[in-house]
Amino acid sequence: MTEPEVVVLVPCYNEEIAVRKVIEDFRLALPAATIFVYDNNSQDSTAEVARAAGAIVRTEPLRGKGNVVRRMFADVAADIYVLVDGDDTYDAASAPALIRKLLEDSLDMVSAVRVENSASAYRAGHRLGNSLLTGFVAWIFSSRSSDMLSGYRIFSHRFVKSFPALATGFEIETELTVHALELRLPIAELPTPYRERPPGSVSKLNTYRDGLRIARMIFLLIKGEKPLAFFLVVSGLFAIAALVLGFPVFVEYGKTGLVPRLPTAVLSMGLMVMALLSFTCGLVLDTVTRGRMEAKRLAYLSIPIRFTKPGK
Repeated sequence: MTEPEVVVLVPCYNEEIAVRKVIEDFRLALPAATIFVYDNNSQDSTAEVARAAGAIVRTEPLRGKGNVVRRMFADVAADIYVLVDGDDTYDAASAPALIRKLLEDSLDMVSAVRVENSASAYRAGHRLGNSLLTGFVAWIFSSRSSDMLSGYRIFSHRFVKSFPALATGFEIETELTVHALELRLPIAELPTPYRERPPGSVSKLNTYRDGLRIARMIFLLIKGEKPLAFFLVVSGLFAIAALVLGFPVFVEYGKTGLVPRLPTAVLSMGLMVMALLSFTCGLVLDTVTRGRMEAKRLAYLSIPIRFTKPGK
């Protein structure tokens, strides 16, 4: 086998204006690739336009980008997967370089870092939100990603078939990144041009609603993937509250031998018990998480490598 089988996966919702150009550009950049458009129950003619442009069109009725990605990863088998949004903001001409990077360095994921061609390509709120969330994940998970929310990525077969895809909406990019970081998979980034949407095309991303969903996903990932650190913080907060409330009671007891504020003493003792219980939960869940990570790693390793670059 000398050439890998490449597929382009395009999740779409109401992208009739942009999807034709996306298909045409990727067919020009990757002439041997098969292009799949997964229509997320659009209310316009996205599916018809994509079918007329020559893409294989399938439908995912469950609304949300995460649901579409889960379906695509389950349905399609290939050596290399190109995942790109259907809004015509990403540069199809960069795809060969991204794939080359994946193959030459034997990677599992290559992310396209967005470099704006114009000030209007990337809304200020989205840029700020991306920077904050990327920085937060970098602090927690020792991230090797500078654009965590990029919708343009290249994956190996092994990554796609070992990815659980639990997210339902735009937080799927966060889950993709954290999955790679937690399993310590070989990943990389390349800067690629990023342009504004074509006239008449409207973004489906809501800055506040989807930002909160992404923040919630990060919170759940921290609790699930770093339980000891999470519950240590919770335990510390309970312990500090218990000491603040209990210190005056102990001082009074030392001076008079009396406990005049019994409810405060009981509350302080209860908070300290909660602190100890939280610490214990963290220890137990950390052991469980380690076993789960080992199982995920073994599942990843059990998937055979579909393609390696000759000479590697």
